[in-house]
Amino acid sequence: MVQLPPASQDPSSGSLPRVLKSLSAYRWLAAGALVSSLLLTAAYALTPQLFRWGIDQGIAQKNLDVVLLSAAWMVVAAIARGLFNFGQSFWAEAASQGVAYDLRNKIFSKIQNLSFSYHDQAQTSQLLTRVTSDIEQIRTFLSTSLIQVISAVVTLISIAVILLLMNWELALITLTVIPLSGWLMVRFLKKTSNVFRLVQQQLGDLNAVLQENLFGVRVVKAFVRGDAETARYTRLNRMLIDSNMKTIRAIRNTFPFMFLLSNLVTVVVVGYGGAAVIADRFSIGELVAFNSYLLLILQPILLIGFAAPAIAQAAASADRVYEVVDAEIEIRDRPHAVSFRTCGGRITFENVCFRYPGSATEALKNISFETKPKELIAILGMTGSGKSTIMNLIPRFYDVTSGAVRIDGQDVRDFTLHSLRAHIGIVFQETTLFSGSLRENIAYAKPDAPLEEVIEAAQTAQIHDFISSLPQGYDTVVGERGVGLSGGQKQRIAIARTLLTDYSILILDDSTSAVDARTAAQIHAALDDLMRQKTCTAFVIAQRISTVQNADRILLMDKGQLVAQGTHEQLMETSPLYGVILESQVKTPVSRTPILEKSVKAAKEQA
Repeated sequence: MVQLPPASQDPSSGSLPRVLKSLSAYRWLAAGALVSSLLLTAAYALTPQLFRWGIDQGIAQKNLDVVLLSAAWMVVAAIARGLFNFGQSFWAEAASQGVAYDLRNKIFSKIQNLSFSYHDQAQTSQLLTRVTSDIEQIRTFLSTSLIQVISAVVTLISIAVILLLMNWELALITLTVIPLSGWLMVRFLKKTSNVFRLVQQQLGDLNAVLQENLFGVRVVKAFVRGDAETARYTRLNRMLIDSNMKTIRAIRNTFPFMFLLSNLVTVVVVGYGGAAVIADRFSIGELVAFNSYLLLILQPILLIGFAAPAIAQAAASADRVYEVVDAEIEIRDRPHAVSFRTCGGRITFENVCFRYPGSATEALKNISFETKPKELIAILGMTGSGKSTIMNLIPRFYDVTSGAVRIDGQDVRDFTLHSLRAHIGIVFQETTLFSGSLRENIAYAKPDAPLEEVIEAAQTAQIHDFISSLPQGYDTVVGERGVGLSGGQKQRIAIARTLLTDYSILILDDSTSAVDARTAAQIHAALDDLMRQKTCTAFVIAQRISTVQNADRILLMDKGQLVAQGTHEQLMETSPLYGVILESQVKTPVSRTPILEKSVKAAKEQA
């Protein structure tokens, strides 16, 4: 199971108080909800006194005017309760929606700024659960449970004072239910706090399987793995149900005892109060009012009890949300970082070593080279040799473990991230398209680009003819994740998107692997002409030698080390590994010099 990277601080030390503190941005809405709650409590507290007055002064004295007047005031109190209840719910909901809005924006913004190393370890489904389910738990707590608890506490204190003033002996008997119920609540929360966190974790795991199957439905069907995936989903679903049942069992072991306490107290009040009425120490109206207050004092205890699971869930969800909000951003601007404005084209790697976070081995070992202005650099090597890792260090997707990467003599860590990345055009190995039209996808980094520039970039990427053949042309809406387009078409759209940026350095990470050799050659020829016109340095990462043999220089990588560099002809003469790679990609044996023949033989024997 993939866990999210730990936060920079322990969120459990005060996640729920931090949520409450966020209400300060909506203080007037929260104040409206609180005032409505207090007025609602007052209206409830007044109603039993109206009963008492109507019975003792009206019914007992046979005074119809008092009976009618008390009934009228009861109607007014009922209307007031309805209005205050609406105000309480409305203002609380408005405040909670505001906090949820802020949290969603905060966590989404944080995700955008988190380093690649975080996303390497993070599970997408867990992040989705935090943005959706966890924030919804927090919103429900603020809109319902919090106001219930505050209202319940105020009601308990108010009714306790009234009961003590009415009959302190009977009140003391009645109030014993409060500490006993409180003890049951504390016991319940201790038992269930970890369970609620586990439920949210398992919900994220369940979402992970759903997400994988939605994205990979074609693979599932192609390999006839529908039954196996259904079984996997069912197993995780069962685990989620089992965890939820643990919370149900905890509720079952708590709330029946609370109801039993309330019923026992009611019996005592009726018995003791009835005897007091018979002895003329208590009026019937006072007994009715006291019994009404008893219901009012038990109701808050039950509300707190019912709110307890929501509070526990909200606390667990708040911890999970603030894990992301508090996560450390490893790649950030240094103090006094400067803007990256111009590039002369000289990029230097000085004894660069790099190890991915959590890895025990180095992905790059003492890499050193320097490019010249307008030079086309090709990086070649077997899978896992470190080609893409080199390119990830230039825009600071990661920072070097040791050594330095410099542009025109300046360490890339001295530039602001925004200005650095804004002047580096990158086509990734994995193509990502967004919902919207083809024009919007190509102009993703430059939304206000005129259509003429979009077409020019598409022509360079050899995709214009295809787009023009579509009925809606550049306004054609792309399917989800580019479904409906071939891999090569998506790659060419990604290339066009990059060419439209104001780049000074161009990086193509195996960007033509999904297109045919002829189209790839046309793309590279167009790019070569473009790069000669612009003052930029270009890097091309490729698996096929045919796509890089015209490069000004080829860097040959093997197991994280730069083992050779030179032109295609030079490497043919001097590098046995280059010869092995070349021979594996052609149908006929490569014509070798005696030196290369001997080197290739030695390389094969060593392998």
